[in-house]
Amino acid sequence: MSEINVKLAVFEGPLDLLLHLIQKLEINVYDIPIAAITEQYMQYIHAMQTLELEVAGDYLVMAATLMAIKSKMLLPKQEFVAPEDVYEEDPREVLVTQLLEYRKFKYAAEILSDKAKERSDYFTKEPMDVDEYKEESPLLVANQLNTIDLFLAFHNMLEKKKKRQVVETTITSDEATIEDKMNAIKLGLAGLKPNEGRNLAEFLQSYTKSEVVATFLALLELMKTGSVAITQTENYGEITLFATGEKDEN
Repeated sequence: MSEINVKLAVFEGPLDLLLHLIQKLEINVYDIPIAAITEQYMQYIHAMQTLELEVAGDYLVMAATLMAIKSKMLLPKQEFVAPEDVYEEDPREVLVTQLLEYRKFKYAAEILSDKAKERSDYFTKEPMDVDEYKEESPLLVANQLNTIDLFLAFHNMLEKKKKRQVVETTITSDEATIEDKMNAIKLGLAGLKPNEGRNLAEFLQSYTKSEVVATFLALLELMKTGSVAITQTENYGEITLFATGEKDEN
């Protein structure tokens, strides 16, 4: 006698086994040859019993169901012409419905399993409470702005003015000096109320390179001597000039 090798797959239940047999035999699930599928199913049950494996009750119930369906289909049909509106029930209909539903959920379970494996390759870190690492950055007050802050504010102001300024070409002599700008700023702030200031942009006329540089240096010199103070309502925002009331020693 030739050696017999028996290899049993692990199935989730009787419906899973039936789907396996249907795929193996390349059977149309809507037209199951009940005799062939019952024979294959019973061979699997006998193999489990031969190997002294415990057969779950669900498998035995399905075996009985298949045998019942097979018996109904083997019964001779009555030869009479049925009216067109009379529906002749197929004994396999309930089983086919169960198989289709099970196949649908099995396919969904496989998709979810693949997604779970794919997601396991990613690491997600829970959000942390970083309040203790936050640093308060209040707006700088008068006489606390450094040179970099002033330069950035100047640059931001010029960029805004360029976008709003009408394109014109004016030929002027390069006569802007630091002293002239210092006098212009002090004169522009003179006579204002104690808490009243003027925007830095008001002290620029032609926006030439020499005027911008002279105004920048003049403002630095006035801040150094303490005769002018500046404020900024927000970082990189407009700069407002105030007269401090102190006389320039120079």
